Amino acid sequence: MKKIILLMAMAAAGLGGCGKRPAPLTIDNALTADEIAAGRLTPEVMWKMRRAGSSSLSPDGGRLLYAATDYDMTENRGVTSLWTQEMATGECRALTGPESNNHSPQWSADGRHVWFLSDRSGTTQVWRMRADGTGAEQVTGSGDGEGIPEVEGFGVSPDGKHIWWVQTVHVAARKSSDVHADLPKSKARIYDDLMVRHWDYWDEGDYRHIFVAELGGGLVTGGTDIIGADAAWDAPLAPYFDMAEIAWNHAGTMLAYTCKPLTGTEYAESTDSDIFVYDLTTGKTANICKPRTGNRTECTDDICELVVEMPGYDKYPVWSPDDLHIAFRSMRRAGNESDKERLFVYDCRTAEMHDLTATFDYNALNVVWDDDRTLRFIAPIEATHQICRVRLPEPGATCGTSEVEVLTRGDHDINAFTTAGGRTVAEVCTISMATEFFEAGADGALTRISKINDPIYDAVKMGEVQKRWVTTTDGKRMLTWVILPPDFDPTQKYPVLLYCQGGPQSVVSQFWSYRWNFQLMAAQGYIVVAPNRRGLPSFGQEWLDQISGDYSGQNIRDYLAAVDDVAREPWADETRMGCVGASYGGYSVYYLAGCHEKRFKAFVAHCGIFDFDSMYGQTEELWFVNNDYGGPYWDDRNAVAQRSYAHSPHKYAEKWDTPILIVTGEKDYRIPYTQSLEAFTAARVRGIPARLVEFEDEAHQVFKPQNSLVWNREFFGWLDKYVKQR
Repeated sequence: MKKIILLMAMAAAGLGGCGKRPAPLTIDNALTADEIAAGRLTPEVMWKMRRAGSSSLSPDGGRLLYAATDYDMTENRGVTSLWTQEMATGECRALTGPESNNHSPQWSADGRHVWFLSDRSGTTQVWRMRADGTGAEQVTGSGDGEGIPEVEGFGVSPDGKHIWWVQTVHVAARKSSDVHADLPKSKARIYDDLMVRHWDYWDEGDYRHIFVAELGGGLVTGGTDIIGADAAWDAPLAPYFDMAEIAWNHAGTMLAYTCKPLTGTEYAESTDSDIFVYDLTTGKTANICKPRTGNRTECTDDICELVVEMPGYDKYPVWSPDDLHIAFRSMRRAGNESDKERLFVYDCRTAEMHDLTATFDYNALNVVWDDDRTLRFIAPIEATHQICRVRLPEPGATCGTSEVEVLTRGDHDINAFTTAGGRTVAEVCTISMATEFFEAGADGALTRISKINDPIYDAVKMGEVQKRWVTTTDGKRMLTWVILPPDFDPTQKYPVLLYCQGGPQSVVSQFWSYRWNFQLMAAQGYIVVAPNRRGLPSFGQEWLDQISGDYSGQNIRDYLAAVDDVAREPWADETRMGCVGASYGGYSVYYLAGCHEKRFKAFVAHCGIFDFDSMYGQTEELWFVNNDYGGPYWDDRNAVAQRSYAHSPHKYAEKWDTPILIVTGEKDYRIPYTQSLEAFTAARVRGIPARLVEFEDEAHQVFKPQNSLVWNREFFGWLDKYVKQR
């Protein structure tokens, strides 16, 4: 429930889709005279920002290659282009224009070419061009684009001889027209088992598979489906389809990838994905996470434990430079999407594995090899994201000898980094700054090297971000971000918004969001209180785990402790407070609406859980509700589950007494829109002022530009009406 889907964001930018390519966009996102004079961040100004991402250094470290997306509000879509920046001079060059969408760029091994995805031929295919943007030529598909499957991701082998790509394959009869071929106009779907839908799409028998082929002088039109033509599962994993789950070895002879080869109810209840290695020479595939007695040890507090099973998520393989090891991220506990992400290393010669973060109480993300024995990764630490380093234990060393070193410091989120030619460039954001590029020095110091959105930063004022440690009701210390309005005057009193985080186990870090933007809220005159309540990562696994099976417990008290602490300030108006949140945050809003004891003047719930009983039967990944609720509602011998269902928000609706805005997406299958309809019905039948905003073409998040403006207008309109006004 907690993640943002890259595929959705790409669709919002107009990066996918079959059929005729949209007409080129003419982007003019210069601020108007009125916007400059106002000097305030508004939804309209925010949508004029260029969104940077997908960066990599050239092999010699001399140029940074990245993608950037611009949006046109009138056309209700965006266009993604490719850029390079010279590291020596800072000079930027656009490699592609607005005539087509171009994304997912990759350097060739010699740095002379750039491989990328483009829809310029009618469907999204792999293309190659010179490093200066000239000489573009299509690599996959056909010239006319008719009947050719879309390429959703790709990777060229380091030696340039082979390519993998991901495309959709129809492998199962789910549509009635497949089952009853003589009735082609029938629109039924037919299922004998779970899952019938996932996140924002119905299962109609189509799955993402990895294909491998040789690169030659012409178009690559065929290839080997290494997942299997009849395999009814995805690689990379649904629903995110993250291409970082697939990796070439440096010799270009093997491909490591993530897969969960399960079907039906077993798939819906399991998080058991593994790392597979495909050998191009033999055509054989091996599961390196398959239990082998004696091949693996884990160490905690210098105690070694033999491990024979890896039943949780194992994802994101990365080969060492000498191809002797594969690093990957592993979760120990089955059915828990928010278990600790441990950094494992597999020895390709001995099949032994080592947990390099056994004594490190934080997650390991975005793993990169520095050399054959040294790795760097990103870890969430106290509501920030930092680069860390760890070395493989020396041969024959005892357990617990891998020490993690935190390299960077500061209140920021490092979301990704790239290394080459002795340089490291990171993608960095803060609550007050969208993603910009920073060079990371050997001492961990970060130096900003890009100016992607400076015209907007120069024109609008951001509010001060305070880092506040709040004492919780059980005596713990909780980090809470407090964002003040621009031109804050401590002699005045301001309305207050309590922000409830979704996930439920997603950190309230120094993130910049184009949906839930703290600076945007502050710019409308609100003080924003954003607590890292119980159940959020970056404060150790014990803090993170507390929420599972206890949604209505300590984390709810943490919310109230945070807002009460700020409300005691002379500049906070405790008579004008609102409470807002999405997903699990939406659940939090519904629950607090029944127990807030008159603290809040209004609520806003986006895609929240209202009725636990119906949610169990409506959602799709059953492992999630099994883990977080404790099990199904009918298990009356399960004390944890029965406690969860007893505290479902719908059972407290009789205590609701406060205006509430409810927002949902019709294509949301994780927390189906019916949850929002139930809540809206309860509010109106009880005579409580309520408003329902339902987006027919959105899912769990709102991505489309004009929908976003509607969302913001409704959001702030509701709060201004019931909270801001005295």
